[in-house]
Amino acid sequence: VDAALAALDETFDIDRADLERLLRQVELQALLRSSRSLLCEDIMSRDVIVVGPDTTAGEARTLLLDHNVRTLPVVDAGRKLLGTVGLRELAGPDGIVGAFLSTAATAHPQSQAMALLPILSDGRTHAVIIVLDETVVGIITQTDLLAATAGLEVRPRQEGTGPGPSYDI
Repeated sequence: VDAALAALDETFDIDRADLERLLRQVELQALLRSSRSLLCEDIMSRDVIVVGPDTTAGEARTLLLDHNVRTLPVVDAGRKLLGTVGLRELAGPDGIVGAFLSTAATAHPQSQAMALLPILSDGRTHAVIIVLDETVVGIITQTDLLAATAGLEVRPRQEGTGPGPSYDI
């Protein structure tokens, strides 16, 4: 930001932090425009491991560790989403999962996948639960979104345009 402002040799009446937030939003909007056809249903995992509210904390911890996942959707008997749990919520005393629910980040299968970028990069959210009429139909993790972003943005560089094998990102 500082280099860009210096190159313009202009004075702007805007706080540096506000300008940085504006630029991040412009970058996100450009990414959304360039990947408009990539929907959540295109990259979501459909084999979602879920638990019910009466599952014990120990059983949920075992599922998280055995399947190497960070978030488990908690659903009722009809697969309607009640919330999520992760190791952080289950680190305390034993009990049932329903006592440790966190609010789930959710999206619709037809939502733009790249719109999840701010949510999955907030430092707290590891997965977005994909729901249709409140029913869990999929999950998108940080890894899923990163892989999708790499698939959209990484292109092998043309021969002769640089040393060795490299990629334009």
